[in-house]
Amino acid sequence: MPHRQSHVLLSRVRGWRRRVTHARVAHIETPGAVRVVGPDALTFLHSLVSQDLTTLAVSARVPSLLLTPQGKLTASFGITRVDEETLVLDCASEVAPGLADALNRFCIRVRVEVVDATGQYVAVRVRGGDEPPVDHIVAVDAPLPAIDVPVVDDAEWEALRIERGEPRQPLDIDERTIAQEAFLDRDAVSFTKGCFLGQELVCRIDTRGHVNRYLRGVRSETLLEAGTELQHEGATVGVVTSSAVHSDLGAVALAIVRREVEPPAEVSTPDGRLVNVVELPMR
Repeated sequence: MPHRQSHVLLSRVRGWRRRVTHARVAHIETPGAVRVVGPDALTFLHSLVSQDLTTLAVSARVPSLLLTPQGKLTASFGITRVDEETLVLDCASEVAPGLADALNRFCIRVRVEVVDATGQYVAVRVRGGDEPPVDHIVAVDAPLPAIDVPVVDDAEWEALRIERGEPRQPLDIDERTIAQEAFLDRDAVSFTKGCFLGQELVCRIDTRGHVNRYLRGVRSETLLEAGTELQHEGATVGVVTSSAVHSDLGAVALAIVRREVEPPAEVSTPDGRLVNVVELPMR
């Protein structure tokens, strides 16, 4: 837990255990963070990222991507507008330095400062039930928002992340990823905002193309290690990218799988274990 308020929150639910599928639960973490500050901060980011930021209100957060000019992934993150001139991009801690460097390369004749602010913000994430995801990004010295649902530990949250099909960079998505392969286009891409970095490939696929692989769920009897190949009819059709043990579903995993393998489908591992490729989120 990042600071004393997190310990207070956890003390309220100490000893709590429950079956978590479909439950509304929260997790507190210290994410990677990149702070973009200045009079041109909003317009600077809007011109580069995949999300439409023109209506982003103070305190609001939206998912977004920074792509390469060729349309491949540089970083996946959330954008929170802290105030009129400050935006915070929360991402995996491994991603923040590269994201800050990538944005700084575009800081030419703009009134913007981009800094890696990892360790300076806390993320309170709420998932489950029939409600949409909620992510609050606050400074480490600011009060945490009130949480009226149980807080789960890292291992349980990881299992829930996999169940929901939320890819984590660089485990499940990386510099080779196209947005549609991991369904990032559903929430993190605006197809109406106009130009952004890497737009051509993403929009071309959306209008008249397809990708050759997809992020899928995997159910198995035993835990699969990341890197485990998935085989079908003698050919390798995928690879496991992350895995966990879910309190309800047992061993679960995410994998990048060839599009020819339509879920539900049974595939095997090189050591002969049979596993099931399923749609996401897992239900």
